[in-house]
Amino acid sequence: GVSIQVFEGERAMTKDNNKLGTFELNGIPPAPRGVPQIEVEFNIDANGIMNVSAMDKSTGKSNKITITNDKGRLSKADIDRMVNEAEKFKEEDEKQRQKITSRNQLESYIFSVKQATENAGEKLQPGDKETISKTCSEALSWLDSNSLADQEEFEFKLKEVQKICSPIMAKLHQSASGGQNTSASNGQGPTVEEMD
Repeated sequence: GVSIQVFEGERAMTKDNNKLGTFELNGIPPAPRGVPQIEVEFNIDANGIMNVSAMDKSTGKSNKITITNDKGRLSKADIDRMVNEAEKFKEEDEKQRQKITSRNQLESYIFSVKQATENAGEKLQPGDKETISKTCSEALSWLDSNSLADQEEFEFKLKEVQKICSPIMAKLHQSASGGQNTSASNGQGPTVEEMD
């Protein structure tokens, strides 16, 4: 299952916000990272009661939580304080957001390349598969041991991985579309020389 945590606040990181509650979304089949799509909806009624629901798009499984004003909600003074803090830390939060985006881009690229390689079957040479597997494994190990890296380090690592994997992925896509182009050009359609 998936744990859905609900926070209120203005800061970029959840640790800097107020946790209101948690609920579980169970019965979701295992899937590669990034594949499950979970739709989360927030509704607040006139009495300040918040309803949060989550639904897995592939299975239709859903769950929800209701949070009332007396369940750990912030007071007006706390909200004002947090808004002021958010303004004070705006630049720091933006840097943190960019760092996380860079990390996520690297992670997403690694997983999408791994997935494409696994789906390629015989279309990829064994040496190319091995190169991608090794590069992705090393990059994931690097991510695990460099969780405090900054935005530039994540971006540099992404470029390193892309430099190795992109040419192999281009070959894969070329061979997939190349087969279609070849069969189309061998058909009986007109050639450039025949057109007037």
